[in-house]
Amino acid sequence: MNSEFTIAVHSLVFLAHLPDHMASSQMIADNVSTNPARIRKIMSCLRNNGFVQTKEGMGGGYILLRDPNEITLGQIYRSVSCGTIKPNWCSGDPEEECVVASKIQVVMDDVFEETDQHLTAYLDRISIASILKKIKQCQ
Repeated sequence: MNSEFTIAVHSLVFLAHLPDHMASSQMIADNVSTNPARIRKIMSCLRNNGFVQTKEGMGGGYILLRDPNEITLGQIYRSVSCGTIKPNWCSGDPEEECVVASKIQVVMDDVFEETDQHLTAYLDRISIASILKKIKQCQ
């Protein structure tokens, strides 16, 4: 899992919380506590995947395209973070004579792939609206 996922969820929950559901990248960045360039990169990915739309010019920004009840964390994960559970480096060497060293990468790849499938199935049960509801209950 990477920070892009958390930022994407935070940004979409923030948009769902706004009465008119519109916010600039600076406004979202201030709420997320990161810089606007990072927000624009993540929001671009969310736009390309049909979660938000952009409005250019004065008073522009990002607006939700879909009902927060219909946007799941699994959809967001698949859009911005899918496959990030697997580390960039894995131990072992396929050319090694030792059975452990030569096969550990293949077996661990399967473990990470199955973990990713279980994680996305779990995240598919959680909506942006349910996250916002939990936030409001914490007040």
